[in-house]
Amino acid sequence: MRKSDLINVISEKTGIPKVDVLVTLETMLGEIKTNLAAGRNIYIRGFGSFVTKKRAAKIGRNIKYNTIVEIPEHFVPAFKPAKEFMEEVRSKLKSE
Repeated sequence: MRKSDLINVISEKTGIPKVDVLVTLETMLGEIKTNLAAGRNIYIRGFGSFVTKKRAAKIGRNIKYNTIVEIPEHFVPAFKPAKEFMEEVRSKLKSE
């Protein structure tokens, strides 16, 4: 499912115009990005958590040139689904 499909489904189920759904969805995604970039986590009860994880510095290898590359410490965004969300997905997939 793409973003446009999601917007269509939400609009049909709620009766809210597609433009309003698009603005709301874009605003929500923008706020998630802004908060994660600022180092703040987002917790949505029953859905999951958007967090930043710290990756330690490590040594990598460029196999094309056989050289060692230092990869500095950095942060990556991550999503951890809530327990209820995980159970619902698992139960739906098992029944198929």
